[in-house]
Amino acid sequence: MSAELIRDFTDTEARERLILKWGTVPEDVLPAWVAEMDFPVFEEITRAVAAAVSVSALGYPVFGSAAGHALGTAYAGFAARHYGQEVDPSWVLPVVDVTAGVRLAVDALSEPGPVITPTPCYPPMLEVGAVTGKGRVDVPIDPDAEVAALDLVGIERELAAGARTVILINPHNPWGRAFTRGELEALRDLVVAFGARVVSDEIHAPLVLPGAQHIPYLSLPGTADHAVAVVAASKAFNTAGLRCAQLVVGDEKTRTRLASVEMARNDSWSPLGVIAAQVAYTHGDQWLAALVQRLGAQRTHYSELLGEHLPQARTRPLEATYLSWLDLRAYGYDDPAAVALERGRVQVSPGHDFHPGLPGHVRVNLATSPERLTEIIRRLALALN
Repeated sequence: MSAELIRDFTDTEARERLILKWGTVPEDVLPAWVAEMDFPVFEEITRAVAAAVSVSALGYPVFGSAAGHALGTAYAGFAARHYGQEVDPSWVLPVVDVTAGVRLAVDALSEPGPVITPTPCYPPMLEVGAVTGKGRVDVPIDPDAEVAALDLVGIERELAAGARTVILINPHNPWGRAFTRGELEALRDLVVAFGARVVSDEIHAPLVLPGAQHIPYLSLPGTADHAVAVVAASKAFNTAGLRCAQLVVGDEKTRTRLASVEMARNDSWSPLGVIAAQVAYTHGDQWLAALVQRLGAQRTHYSELLGEHLPQARTRPLEATYLSWLDLRAYGYDDPAAVALERGRVQVSPGHDFHPGLPGHVRVNLATSPERLTEIIRRLALALN
């Protein structure tokens, strides 16, 4: 294992290849916003996808109950090695991406009643309740809490009032938490007591940093009949554009319901995405280990930079992901992301996108070179000071 497996894009390469993150901002702006890494893709994925394109293997993927067996086998092996989780390969179903998977699970499985979204959370998850017609209730954490923990009292209150689905993001974006077994068991007990459902977005599961552990929600006893996990290789292996995530279910009844939904509700995942995911899950362990090592070093570097340049900033220890939730209220700006862009020419994600109405927060992407991360924080401090 070597961190040398992870190479940094040059600025020119990043602008050509990361067309959203880098290509949509002016050339004098340093991007640290959308959740993409400034690193090339694992070379075996590149070769496998290029080989498929070279022989025109670009037809439709298999749809319905026959879809995804090889992909399911690859994911089951990955889950066993990395999380100690036993997954039946036939209970892994392809879907176009994680947001679509969460939407499909809520739409096809959840009973009428609002969707609970603990906030702050990944912005598209705030839209799932509306687009599925279920409605939404937010359960925010206290922004001054020492630990970013699920508000179980608030979740229980909303379940008692009629909510029927909890969207769990584990590991959490943007909190950077990998929830403990005890936290997840407490959530399970509440959900079971009210006959509700959990849809667990676990796209960041491979990106748990040293010192923490990912506990898949479906690995807990008593979750199989009320939960679906949505997973993907795309975040850890930087392949979002290849469009393939997976639904993981815990029992045959749920698998049958999801496998039999109409094509219009679940189609359009890419055969190239299937290839990329299978390669990542089967052959990507060494590359992933090098990435996690690199991100762990970035976490340390980031903490040092904050102490030097933004001593009044507040952030909780980063346990997973490469995304930091940064409290900048001490600097006196309701929208520090706008100030950073205007004055510092650095683009970070505004906190109100993740937690409507919450002032003074931003999300910062650490998955870049140490030199760029230094410049990101230097520009952010210059703008706010």
